Amino acid sequence: MAAPVRRPHLWAEGLLLLLIGLFCVFPFYWMVTTSLKTQVVALESPPVWWFTPTLANYWEVLFVDRVGPALINSIIVAVCTTALAVGLGTPAAYALARFEFRGKRDLWFWFITNRFVSPVVLAFPVFLIAREVGLRDTHLALILMYLTFTLPIVIWICTDQFRSIPYELDEAAMLEGASQWRIFRSICLPLAMPGVAVSSILSFIFSWNELLFAYILAPKAAKTAPAMAVTFMEGYDVPYGKIMATATLIVVPVLIFALLASKHLVRGLTMGAVK
Repeated sequence: MAAPVRRPHLWAEGLLLLLIGLFCVFPFYWMVTTSLKTQVVALESPPVWWFTPTLANYWEVLFVDRVGPALINSIIVAVCTTALAVGLGTPAAYALARFEFRGKRDLWFWFITNRFVSPVVLAFPVFLIAREVGLRDTHLALILMYLTFTLPIVIWICTDQFRSIPYELDEAAMLEGASQWRIFRSICLPLAMPGVAVSSILSFIFSWNELLFAYILAPKAAKTAPAMAVTFMEGYDVPYGKIMATATLIVVPVLIFALLASKHLVRGLTMGAVK
């Protein structure tokens, strides 16, 4: 009987992965623990590792500083933007992947190059347009603005996903009398769900975390949670506990959304890795 092969380097790899994991998780740990500290404890040097947690920061940001409505605004904007981006982007991606038409390469290049534009360049023109048409401080202004950045993401990812689906499935469905819309809805779209899930999560995260346009276009009624967190920093007084409590409330919905789509997310992130 052959002796088992010893692989001591596996311990080194495991230890390295553990260190990388701790390095990635530590900022979230620090954010949550700071949100449970008072201002005095948060400013202690060296840092205090053992302390009595308090929910006072969450109470203040939710019921005194009115972060709750800002979170609702963020949910409305992020969900509507993601739904529109996926609803418009998946048919466009299917058309780019399955059909040949004049100007296809130029259209594809135009979608991709939309991501090359720096948001800072667009900030002032977008502000003027939103003010002139009466959309400033509305959810619609943010949704339309975010859609210009999230739609190319959906088209980019889903086009490659549709291209990976064998065209023979479409031909077989056509022989059975299925329409092009039926083929897209009943055959290709379910098979492309991993790519749709990845693009949805990326669109949601971008819409949820965006700060520049939210701060410019929605200063009051439609203010989102990231823009609200910035308002806590006034002068020399930086309430770290309240800022971290708001940051924790901002992170939680993204984590929930990612966990709900984790099954498709893993498949989508590994698509094309194995042929």
